[in-house]
Amino acid sequence: MTPCPDTYLPWFLLTELPGLSPRVVKKLLHHFKTPEAVLAASKTQLSSVPDISSRVIKTILEHKTFESDAQKRLTRAQDSGYRVVVLTEPDYPALLKEIPDPPSLLFYDGRFDISAPCISIVGSRNATRYGMDTAYYLAHRLTAFGFTIVSGMALGIDTAAHKGALDNDTGQTLAILGSGLDYIYPRHNRPLYCRIRKQGAVISEFPPDTAPLPGNFPRRNRIIAGLSCGTVVVEAAQKSGSLITARLAGEYNREVFAVPGSIKSSKSRGTHHLIKQGARLIENEMDIIDELSQFVHAENNRPSYEPTKKLPTMDKIQTMVYKNLDLYPEHIDHITASCGLTSAQVSAALLDLELSGLIVRHPGNKFSILEE
Repeated sequence: MTPCPDTYLPWFLLTELPGLSPRVVKKLLHHFKTPEAVLAASKTQLSSVPDISSRVIKTILEHKTFESDAQKRLTRAQDSGYRVVVLTEPDYPALLKEIPDPPSLLFYDGRFDISAPCISIVGSRNATRYGMDTAYYLAHRLTAFGFTIVSGMALGIDTAAHKGALDNDTGQTLAILGSGLDYIYPRHNRPLYCRIRKQGAVISEFPPDTAPLPGNFPRRNRIIAGLSCGTVVVEAAQKSGSLITARLAGEYNREVFAVPGSIKSSKSRGTHHLIKQGARLIENEMDIIDELSQFVHAENNRPSYEPTKKLPTMDKIQTMVYKNLDLYPEHIDHITASCGLTSAQVSAALLDLELSGLIVRHPGNKFSILEE
Protein backbone atom coordinates (compact mmCIF):
# COMPACT_ATOMS: atom_id res chain seq x y z
CA MET A 1 0.00 0.00 0.00
CA THR A 2 1.91 2.99 -1.33
CA PRO A 3 1.38 6.55 -2.54
CA CYS A 4 -0.29 6.64 -5.93
CA PRO A 5 2.27 5.79 -8.69
CA ASP A 6 1.96 6.57 -12.40
CA THR A 7 1.49 2.87 -13.09
CA TYR A 8 -2.00 3.19 -11.61
CA LEU A 9 -3.21 5.20 -14.61
CA PRO A 10 -4.96 2.17 -16.23
CA TRP A 11 -6.86 1.62 -12.98
CA PHE A 12 -7.99 5.23 -12.91
CA LEU A 13 -8.99 4.95 -16.54
CA LEU A 14 -11.14 1.88 -15.89
CA THR A 15 -12.99 3.69 -13.12
CA GLU A 16 -13.39 6.75 -15.36
CA LEU A 17 -15.10 4.88 -18.19
CA PRO A 18 -18.92 5.29 -18.09
CA GLY A 19 -20.92 2.10 -17.74
CA LEU A 20 -18.10 0.07 -16.18
CA SER A 21 -19.51 -0.77 -12.77
CA PRO A 22 -17.30 -2.45 -10.14
CA ARG A 23 -19.06 -5.74 -10.95
CA VAL A 24 -18.17 -5.42 -14.66
CA VAL A 25 -14.58 -4.41 -13.88
CA LYS A 26 -14.14 -7.47 -11.66
CA LYS A 27 -15.45 -9.69 -14.45
CA LEU A 28 -13.10 -8.12 -16.98
CA LEU A 29 -10.10 -8.44 -14.68
CA HIS A 30 -10.96 -12.06 -13.99
CA HIS A 31 -10.83 -12.68 -17.73
CA PHE A 32 -7.88 -10.46 -18.77
CA LYS A 33 -5.94 -10.38 -15.45
CA THR A 34 -4.73 -6.76 -15.71
CA PRO A 35 -6.32 -3.40 -16.55
CA GLU A 36 -3.70 -2.90 -19.28
CA ALA A 37 -4.89 -6.09 -20.96
CA VAL A 38 -8.52 -4.99 -20.70
CA LEU A 39 -7.77 -1.67 -22.39
CA ALA A 40 -5.66 -3.34 -25.10
CA ALA A 41 -8.27 -5.99 -25.93
CA SER A 42 -9.88 -6.13 -29.34
CA LYS A 43 -13.59 -6.14 -30.00
CA THR A 44 -13.49 -9.88 -30.59
CA GLN A 45 -11.62 -10.52 -27.36
CA LEU A 46 -14.03 -8.32 -25.37
CA SER A 47 -17.03 -10.05 -26.96
CA SER A 48 -15.76 -13.37 -25.62
CA VAL A 49 -16.35 -12.21 -22.02
CA PRO A 50 -19.77 -13.48 -20.81
CA ASP A 51 -22.48 -10.90 -20.13
CA ILE A 52 -20.50 -7.87 -21.32
CA SER A 53 -22.79 -5.51 -23.21
CA SER A 54 -22.02 -3.99 -26.59
CA ARG A 55 -22.19 -0.56 -24.94
CA VAL A 56 -19.40 -1.49 -22.53
CA ILE A 57 -17.32 -2.91 -25.35
CA LYS A 58 -17.72 0.31 -27.34
CA THR A 59 -16.70 2.40 -24.31
CA ILE A 60 -13.55 0.32 -23.73
CA LEU A 61 -12.55 0.53 -27.39
CA GLU A 62 -12.90 4.32 -27.18
CA HIS A 63 -11.05 4.58 -23.86
CA LYS A 64 -8.46 7.07 -25.14
CA THR A 65 -11.22 9.70 -25.10
CA PHE A 66 -11.17 9.50 -21.30
CA GLU A 67 -7.39 9.35 -20.75
CA SER A 68 -7.07 13.07 -20.05
CA ASP A 69 -9.70 12.97 -17.29
CA ALA A 70 -8.13 9.86 -15.78
CA GLN A 71 -4.70 11.50 -15.79
CA LYS A 72 -6.12 14.55 -13.99
CA ARG A 73 -7.67 12.28 -11.34
CA LEU A 74 -4.37 10.48 -10.90
CA THR A 75 -2.42 13.73 -10.59
CA ARG A 76 -4.86 15.10 -7.99
CA ALA A 77 -4.58 11.87 -6.01
CA GLN A 78 -0.77 12.08 -6.12
CA ASP A 79 -0.82 15.70 -5.01
CA SER A 80 -3.14 14.91 -2.09
CA GLY A 81 -0.66 12.49 -0.53
CA TYR A 82 -3.33 9.84 0.08
CA ARG A 83 -2.40 6.21 -0.38
CA VAL A 84 -4.03 3.85 -2.85
CA VAL A 85 -4.40 0.09 -3.03
CA VAL A 86 -5.78 -1.67 -6.12
CA LEU A 87 -7.83 -4.83 -6.46
CA THR A 88 -5.06 -7.17 -7.64
CA GLU A 89 -2.50 -6.21 -5.01
CA PRO A 90 -1.82 -8.52 -2.04
CA ASP A 91 -2.47 -5.63 0.36
CA TYR A 92 -6.06 -5.29 -0.83
CA PRO A 93 -8.41 -6.60 1.92
CA ALA A 94 -9.12 -10.26 1.17
CA LEU A 95 -12.73 -10.37 2.34
CA LEU A 96 -13.64 -7.27 0.35
CA LYS A 97 -12.15 -8.87 -2.76
CA GLU A 98 -14.67 -11.73 -2.43
CA ILE A 99 -17.83 -9.64 -2.91
CA PRO A 100 -19.42 -9.48 -6.39
CA ASP A 101 -18.62 -5.80 -6.90
CA PRO A 102 -15.46 -4.80 -4.99
CA PRO A 103 -14.01 -1.33 -5.62
CA SER A 104 -11.23 -1.40 -8.21
CA LEU A 105 -9.15 0.87 -6.02
CA LEU A 106 -9.31 2.32 -2.53
CA PHE A 107 -8.00 5.68 -1.35
CA TYR A 108 -7.06 5.85 2.30
CA ASP A 109 -5.56 8.16 4.88
CA GLY A 110 -3.82 6.47 7.80
CA ARG A 111 -2.79 2.85 8.20
CA PHE A 112 -4.50 -0.48 8.69
CA ASP A 113 -3.56 -4.10 9.27
CA ILE A 114 -5.32 -6.19 6.62
CA SER A 115 -4.62 -9.37 8.61
CA ALA A 116 -6.81 -8.20 11.51
CA PRO A 117 -10.41 -9.46 11.31
CA CYS A 118 -13.04 -6.73 10.98
CA ILE A 119 -16.46 -6.33 12.56
CA SER A 120 -18.74 -3.52 11.43
CA ILE A 121 -20.99 -1.69 13.88
CA VAL A 122 -23.71 0.43 12.32
CA GLY A 123 -26.95 2.11 13.29
CA SER A 124 -29.04 5.24 13.52
CA ARG A 125 -27.58 8.72 13.14
CA ASN A 126 -30.20 10.03 15.56
CA ALA A 127 -29.39 7.42 18.19
CA THR A 128 -30.58 7.14 21.78
CA ARG A 129 -28.18 7.28 24.69
CA TYR A 130 -28.77 3.53 25.13
CA GLY A 131 -27.73 2.91 21.51
CA MET A 132 -24.65 5.12 21.77
CA ASP A 133 -23.51 3.48 25.00
CA THR A 134 -24.06 0.01 23.53
CA ALA A 135 -22.11 0.76 20.33
CA TYR A 136 -19.23 2.24 22.35
CA TYR A 137 -19.23 -0.70 24.77
CA LEU A 138 -19.23 -3.37 22.05
CA ALA A 139 -16.52 -1.67 20.01
CA HIS A 140 -14.30 -1.19 23.04
CA ARG A 141 -14.66 -4.83 24.12
CA LEU A 142 -14.28 -6.33 20.64
CA THR A 143 -11.00 -4.52 19.97
CA ALA A 144 -9.59 -6.30 23.02
CA PHE A 145 -10.04 -9.56 21.09
CA GLY A 146 -8.06 -8.21 18.14
CA PHE A 147 -10.99 -7.14 15.95
CA THR A 148 -10.89 -3.96 13.89
CA ILE A 149 -14.09 -1.92 14.12
CA VAL A 150 -15.52 -0.74 10.79
CA SER A 151 -18.20 1.95 10.46
CA GLY A 152 -19.19 4.94 8.36
CA MET A 153 -18.11 7.93 10.52
CA ALA A 154 -21.69 9.24 10.55
CA LEU A 155 -23.14 10.85 13.66
CA GLY A 156 -24.79 8.62 16.23
CA ILE A 157 -23.95 4.91 16.36
CA ASP A 158 -21.05 5.14 13.88
CA THR A 159 -19.31 7.83 15.91
CA ALA A 160 -19.81 5.94 19.18
CA ALA A 161 -18.37 2.74 17.65
CA HIS A 162 -15.28 4.51 16.34
CA LYS A 163 -14.71 6.20 19.71
CA GLY A 164 -15.12 2.91 21.56
CA ALA A 165 -12.36 1.38 19.45
CA LEU A 166 -10.10 4.43 19.71
CA ASP A 167 -10.38 4.58 23.49
CA ASN A 168 -8.74 1.15 23.63
CA ASP A 169 -5.06 2.08 23.19
CA THR A 170 -4.44 -0.96 21.00
CA GLY A 171 -7.75 -0.71 19.14
CA GLN A 172 -7.97 -0.11 15.40
CA THR A 173 -10.91 1.33 13.49
CA LEU A 174 -11.70 1.97 9.83
CA ALA A 175 -14.08 4.69 8.67
CA ILE A 176 -15.61 4.18 5.21
CA LEU A 177 -16.78 7.40 3.55
CA GLY A 178 -19.52 8.11 1.03
CA SER A 179 -17.39 10.97 -0.29
CA GLY A 180 -13.80 11.58 -1.29
CA LEU A 181 -11.19 12.05 1.41
CA ASP A 182 -11.09 15.79 0.78
CA TYR A 183 -14.68 15.99 2.06
CA ILE A 184 -14.91 15.18 5.74
CA TYR A 185 -18.58 14.41 6.19
CA PRO A 186 -20.17 15.29 8.49
CA ARG A 187 -17.95 18.31 9.20
CA HIS A 188 -18.66 17.94 12.89
CA ASN A 189 -16.52 14.78 12.84
CA ARG A 190 -13.30 16.44 11.68
CA PRO A 191 -11.62 15.80 15.09
CA LEU A 192 -12.75 12.17 14.88
CA TYR A 193 -11.22 11.91 11.39
CA CYS A 194 -7.90 13.07 12.79
CA ARG A 195 -8.04 10.49 15.59
CA ILE A 196 -8.94 7.64 13.25
CA ARG A 197 -6.10 8.30 10.79
CA LYS A 198 -3.63 7.97 13.69
CA GLN A 199 -5.14 4.72 14.99
CA GLY A 200 -6.56 3.20 11.82
CA ALA A 201 -7.61 4.63 8.48
CA VAL A 202 -10.28 6.62 6.69
CA ILE A 203 -11.11 4.90 3.40
CA SER A 204 -13.05 5.73 0.25
CA GLU A 205 -13.46 4.26 -3.23
CA PHE A 206 -14.26 7.75 -4.54
CA PRO A 207 -11.61 10.15 -5.86
CA PRO A 208 -10.59 12.72 -3.21
CA ASP A 209 -12.62 15.57 -4.74
CA THR A 210 -15.93 13.65 -4.72
CA ALA A 211 -18.73 15.38 -2.77
CA PRO A 212 -20.94 13.38 -0.35
CA LEU A 213 -23.83 12.78 -2.76
CA PRO A 214 -26.79 10.66 -1.57
CA GLY A 215 -26.18 7.96 -4.16
CA ASN A 216 -22.69 7.33 -2.81
CA PHE A 217 -23.81 5.99 0.56
CA PRO A 218 -25.37 2.68 -0.57
CA ARG A 219 -22.09 2.01 -2.39
CA ARG A 220 -20.23 2.89 0.81
CA ASN A 221 -22.40 0.42 2.74
CA ARG A 222 -21.32 -2.53 0.58
CA ILE A 223 -17.69 -1.81 1.50
CA ILE A 224 -18.55 -1.75 5.21
CA ALA A 225 -20.30 -5.12 4.89
CA GLY A 226 -17.67 -6.54 2.54
CA LEU A 227 -14.71 -5.76 4.78
CA SER A 228 -16.29 -7.45 7.79
CA CYS A 229 -16.73 -11.03 8.90
CA GLY A 230 -19.79 -9.85 10.84
CA THR A 231 -22.06 -6.81 11.01
CA VAL A 232 -23.69 -5.56 14.21
CA VAL A 233 -26.78 -3.35 13.92
CA VAL A 234 -27.34 -1.47 17.18
CA GLU A 235 -30.31 0.77 16.37
CA ALA A 236 -32.11 1.18 13.05
CA ALA A 237 -35.48 2.36 11.83
CA GLN A 238 -37.49 0.15 9.50
CA LYS A 239 -36.07 1.92 6.46
CA SER A 240 -32.44 2.83 6.95
CA GLY A 241 -29.00 2.50 5.46
CA SER A 242 -28.02 0.22 8.33
CA LEU A 243 -30.52 -2.38 7.14
CA ILE A 244 -29.00 -2.14 3.65
CA THR A 245 -25.62 -2.91 5.19
CA ALA A 246 -27.10 -5.86 7.09
CA ARG A 247 -28.82 -7.19 3.96
CA LEU A 248 -25.58 -6.99 2.02
CA ALA A 249 -23.71 -8.76 4.81
CA GLY A 250 -26.24 -11.59 4.60
CA GLU A 251 -25.86 -11.76 0.82
CA TYR A 252 -22.08 -11.97 1.26
CA ASN A 253 -22.57 -14.91 3.64
CA ARG A 254 -21.31 -12.93 6.62
CA GLU A 255 -22.77 -13.03 10.12
CA VAL A 256 -25.46 -10.49 11.03
CA PHE A 257 -26.07 -9.48 14.65
CA ALA A 258 -28.77 -7.23 16.09
CA VAL A 259 -29.09 -5.51 19.46
CA PRO A 260 -32.61 -5.64 20.92
CA GLY A 261 -34.15 -2.42 22.15
CA SER A 262 -37.34 -1.05 23.63
CA ILE A 263 -40.57 -2.13 21.94
CA LYS A 264 -41.65 1.51 22.29
CA SER A 265 -38.69 2.84 20.29
CA SER A 266 -39.03 3.38 16.54
CA LYS A 267 -35.24 3.15 16.37
CA SER A 268 -35.41 -0.52 17.40
CA ARG A 269 -37.96 -1.63 14.82
CA GLY A 270 -35.27 -2.30 12.26
CA THR A 271 -33.15 -4.36 14.62
CA HIS A 272 -36.18 -6.33 15.81
CA HIS A 273 -37.08 -7.02 12.18
CA LEU A 274 -33.58 -8.39 11.62
CA ILE A 275 -33.95 -10.67 14.64
CA LYS A 276 -37.24 -11.99 13.26
CA GLN A 277 -35.46 -12.64 9.97
CA GLY A 278 -32.78 -14.72 11.68
CA ALA A 279 -30.11 -12.25 12.79
CA ARG A 280 -28.30 -13.29 15.95
CA LEU A 281 -29.65 -11.46 19.02
CA ILE A 282 -26.77 -10.20 21.12
CA GLU A 283 -26.69 -9.12 24.74
CA ASN A 284 -22.94 -8.63 25.07
CA GLU A 285 -19.68 -9.03 23.18
CA MET A 286 -19.37 -12.72 24.02
CA ASP A 287 -22.40 -13.51 21.84
CA ILE A 288 -20.36 -12.16 18.94
CA ILE A 289 -17.08 -13.78 19.99
CA ASP A 290 -18.73 -17.20 20.35
CA GLU A 291 -20.06 -16.96 16.78
CA LEU A 292 -16.78 -15.66 15.33
CA SER A 293 -14.33 -17.57 17.55
CA GLN A 294 -12.38 -18.79 14.50
CA PHE A 295 -11.18 -15.22 13.97
CA VAL A 296 -9.73 -14.95 17.49
CA HIS A 297 -6.31 -16.30 16.59
CA ALA A 298 -4.91 -16.92 20.05
CA GLU A 299 -6.33 -17.57 23.48
CA ASN A 300 -4.11 -14.86 24.95
CA ASN A 301 -6.03 -12.32 22.88
CA ARG A 302 -8.86 -12.73 25.33
CA PRO A 303 -8.85 -9.81 27.77
CA SER A 304 -8.74 -10.48 31.47
CA TYR A 305 -11.76 -8.79 32.94
CA GLU A 306 -11.64 -7.07 36.27
CA PRO A 307 -14.32 -7.87 38.82
CA THR A 308 -17.42 -5.72 38.65
CA LYS A 309 -16.63 -2.27 39.92
CA LYS A 310 -17.81 -1.75 43.49
CA LEU A 311 -20.37 1.00 43.77
CA PRO A 312 -19.66 3.97 46.04
CA THR A 313 -21.42 4.03 49.38
CA MET A 314 -24.99 5.30 49.05
CA ASP A 315 -27.40 6.30 51.77
CA LYS A 316 -30.79 4.65 52.13
CA ILE A 317 -32.69 7.08 49.89
CA GLN A 318 -30.03 7.05 47.17
CA THR A 319 -30.06 3.23 47.22
CA MET A 320 -33.85 3.15 46.85
CA VAL A 321 -33.71 5.54 43.89
CA TYR A 322 -30.81 3.74 42.22
CA LYS A 323 -32.56 0.37 42.45
CA ASN A 324 -35.54 1.82 40.57
CA LEU A 325 -33.43 2.88 37.59
CA ASP A 326 -32.54 0.86 34.51
CA LEU A 327 -30.55 1.29 31.28
CA TYR A 328 -33.64 2.82 29.67
CA PRO A 329 -34.25 6.46 30.61
CA GLU A 330 -37.12 6.90 33.06
CA HIS A 331 -38.98 10.14 33.79
CA ILE A 332 -38.50 11.59 37.26
CA ASP A 333 -42.25 11.37 37.96
CA HIS A 334 -42.22 7.61 37.32
CA ILE A 335 -39.13 7.19 39.48
CA THR A 336 -40.81 9.10 42.31
CA ALA A 337 -43.96 6.99 42.05
CA SER A 338 -41.92 3.75 42.06
CA CYS A 339 -39.87 4.71 45.10
CA GLY A 340 -42.70 5.99 47.29
CA LEU A 341 -40.60 9.01 48.21
CA THR A 342 -41.26 12.70 47.95
CA SER A 343 -40.24 14.52 44.78
CA ALA A 344 -37.74 16.58 46.79
CA GLN A 345 -36.06 13.44 48.14
CA VAL A 346 -35.87 11.88 44.68
CA SER A 347 -34.53 15.04 43.06
CA ALA A 348 -31.79 15.37 45.68
CA ALA A 349 -30.85 11.70 45.37
CA LEU A 350 -30.74 11.87 41.55
CA LEU A 351 -28.46 14.89 41.69
CA ASP A 352 -26.07 13.13 44.10
CA LEU A 353 -26.04 9.98 41.94
CA GLU A 354 -25.39 12.01 38.80
CA LEU A 355 -22.50 13.87 40.44
CA SER A 356 -21.09 10.51 41.54
CA GLY A 357 -21.08 9.34 37.91
CA LEU A 358 -23.52 6.49 38.57
CA ILE A 359 -26.42 7.72 36.46
CA VAL A 360 -27.02 9.78 33.36
CA ARG A 361 -29.46 12.65 32.93
CA HIS A 362 -31.30 12.70 29.58
CA PRO A 363 -33.40 15.41 27.91
CA GLY A 364 -36.94 15.67 29.25
CA ASN A 365 -35.92 15.13 32.91
CA LYS A 366 -35.23 11.42 32.38
CA PHE A 367 -32.56 9.33 34.05
CA SER A 368 -30.84 5.96 33.52
CA ILE A 369 -28.01 4.04 35.11
CA LEU A 370 -24.56 4.16 33.56
CA GLU A 371 -23.56 0.78 32.22
CA GLU A 372 -20.25 -0.54 33.49
